[in-house]
Amino acid sequence: MVNIGEEFQVNTKTIRAISPLQRMARCWQLYLIMLAPMVVIFIFSYGPMFGVQIAFKEFRANAGIWGSPWVGFTHFINFFKSYQFKRLVTNTLGISVYGLFAGFPIPIILAILINETLNPGIKKGVQLITFAPHFISTVVMTNMVLMFISVYGGLVNNIIVSFGGARVDFIGKPEYFKSIYVWSGIWQNMGYNSIIYIAALSAIDPALYEAATIDGASKFQRILHIDLPGIAPTIIILLILNSGQIMNVGYEKILLMQNNLNMPASDVISTYVYRMGLENTQYSFSAAVGLFNSVINALLLVLVNQIARRIGETSLW
Repeated sequence: MVNIGEEFQVNTKTIRAISPLQRMARCWQLYLIMLAPMVVIFIFSYGPMFGVQIAFKEFRANAGIWGSPWVGFTHFINFFKSYQFKRLVTNTLGISVYGLFAGFPIPIILAILINETLNPGIKKGVQLITFAPHFISTVVMTNMVLMFISVYGGLVNNIIVSFGGARVDFIGKPEYFKSIYVWSGIWQNMGYNSIIYIAALSAIDPALYEAATIDGASKFQRILHIDLPGIAPTIIILLILNSGQIMNVGYEKILLMQNNLNMPASDVISTYVYRMGLENTQYSFSAAVGLFNSVINALLLVLVNQIARRIGETSLW
């Protein structure tokens, strides 16, 4: 009779005897599939990192990147001393933190509600309605929002007037800008962001629900003691990733909503980089500001990951 342990040792030795190139040749189809995304990542993510050095230079187009003179941290110092520095950082953090606290729990709640829905028709209908706005382009979605809150003819102002109130220029008042930006983004992306939580909920063992029901647990108790602990690792990982993007506020939507009246609340680092780099052609200065933004994001990602690893067992690394 063959000893299973001895057979396993023989097979392990045989595998180790095969060179890495031979193993790659045997699974060449898998490596071929991996090749395309790796090339895309290298070209669009690692390739442009060569140009980061212009943040430490006074870039001159006729001299090129190599020929431009070094200025060290001059552009960073100028940005820190700029009168706009405090406003830009405050607006960026304000919008990001607001969006994180307001928008992060909603996909979780939506996923749990969909998971608890027993009627398949209602479940599919809710998923379709909440998922569809994600595919609306930023330009179309922003125009829809601006139409809804328009001073004259907007649905929101018409409702206010019907109740005897006065029309409000929402997009022209800085105090309303963050809420308009954040909640329109939540409406657009909550269905799409809930997919990963729905997938995590589907992986929970149904026997846990059956045992809890037999023990007399209510639906809320099952959510509290089964659903949330079951998707807790997914929640933590996504929270870490979102924390690493806290300084990244997309400039496209803000530029479409931005005007001279709401500029004190809508001007963020990304729009400032766009304005200084493309409109004012200060390439080195805008590269320095963008690099500062990326470094802060990287530090936040490491910090939140370390906190998550110390508090619990789930982390990115």
